[in-house]
Amino acid sequence: MKFEVEIEATPAEARAFLGLPDLTPLHEAWVERMKSFAFEGPSSDDWQKLMKQWTSGVPGVTEGLEAWQKLMLTAMNPGAARPAEKRD
Repeated sequence: MKFEVEIEATPAEARAFLGLPDLTPLHEAWVERMKSFAFEGPSSDDWQKLMKQWTSGVPGVTEGLEAWQKLMLTAMNPGAARPAEKRD
């Protein structure tokens, strides 16, 4: 036996009929956040959160990133990190 039911409803009406929550305010807030992110770019807090998520729970990653950071800082300012050279 096969039954076919066709219901004409908008997505909002279908969600209300099925008892699903209205997520329109959440969607609008997310769209605004993405717009500001697209126009202004990521903030330093965004990068810190991202790095924290990438490194949490993985052993050895934090130490590797710290070593990489020291290497990059040394490369950007080569005179500050090296001991004085001997001159004859």
